[in-house]
Amino acid sequence: MSPDIEIRNITADDWSSIAALEARTYADDALSEGRAALESRARPSPATCFVLRLDRRTAGYLLALPYPLFQYPDLTRTEKTVFHSPNLHLHDLVIAERLRGRGLAKRLLQHLTATARSKTHERISLISVAGSETFWSANGYAAHRDIALPGSYGTNAVYMSKAV
Repeated sequence: MSPDIEIRNITADDWSSIAALEARTYADDALSEGRAALESRARPSPATCFVLRLDRRTAGYLLALPYPLFQYPDLTRTEKTVFHSPNLHLHDLVIAERLRGRGLAKRLLQHLTATARSKTHERISLISVAGSETFWSANGYAAHRDIALPGSYGTNAVYMSKAV
């Protein structure tokens, strides 16, 4: 029997499980932002933020918001500004560790790309953290090593983007 996979927009009931998943994923790298910051990243663009449910349980999530190209959220603060930009910044994509390697992240990325295209975004940017640059490169994102990033994103963080 194949698993029941659902990708949908985030609801208020999802935030506890999203915050717990984010904390488990980033705590060791000191990159965990906490629930208030995560919710603030989704507030400007709820239509581009998704939860992935597998057999009715939260298995992952993706947060993306319009942001000017070559700019990025400050991890030390909640998001206060709403940008109207042709660039969509993929702030976070997390899949539960036990479920990685099953193509679930790729499914979330495909869903985001289709949504970005339908909303006429031209590019998707992100910051690769915690050694994930290879994954993003394999999914078509190109590094912009000339963009300086603050230490709050960790060592070896790389700004990346791709055309929609």
